[in-house]
Amino acid sequence: MNDKSKKEISFLKVYSGLLTVALFGTIFYVMNQSKEKSFKEITVERINIVENNGDLKLVISNSKRQHQGILNGKSLPKRERQAGLIFFNSVGDECGGLVYDGNDKEAGLVLSVDKYRDDQVMQLRYIENTEKDARTYGMQFWDYPKEDGFDERNKAFEDLQKIKDNKEKTAAYLKMKQDGLLPEDRMFVGKKMNKDVGLFINDNKGKPRIKIYIDSDNNPKIELLDEEGNVLVK
Repeated sequence: MNDKSKKEISFLKVYSGLLTVALFGTIFYVMNQSKEKSFKEITVERINIVENNGDLKLVISNSKRQHQGILNGKSLPKRERQAGLIFFNSVGDECGGLVYDGNDKEAGLVLSVDKYRDDQVMQLRYIENTEKDARTYGMQFWDYPKEDGFDERNKAFEDLQKIKDNKEKTAAYLKMKQDGLLPEDRMFVGKKMNKDVGLFINDNKGKPRIKIYIDSDNNPKIELLDEEGNVLVK
């Protein structure tokens, strides 16, 4: 072996040793770095919170990048949604959220709770017509007469949009209500647009049955109504 070959071998040994030291140093550095990072400020358009396995649990987003929602394992069609938070359960479905916005025409903030495998059943909400200084806020409750009817309801709404005749469209909508596909307004606690403040309870068909409230003229009222809306007790 000549001197040149010996020098090349010695260089390769030194180079290999330095490379090994650098590699182990890098590994040691990475392993000793904390996985938690602290930021004083972060600016993003959307944040996805996931479980260790990658399952989506929460989306925090602006309006342009907001998640369109998932139900029964299927992504819902693209739609406009306000900025806010969208929650997802362990089967991957949207199960509620917080959205908000406001401008010179309207403003609002809504915290919704969804029924499992279906749409919202409870809302803490504030809605305002800012042009007319009219607003409502409080807690709203709904019932869905038909269990697990979300897919059937969506299909019925798609068919409804295809109907051109207004009478046929009205008849189809009433058929959806008769079939229990539409949500029924069951109770509201808060202030209405007409400035009545109180408790308003409906039966399982969405008809007003009990009203306990203060009207806009500060008159206290208690009303019990029959199915036709006639006041039984006042």
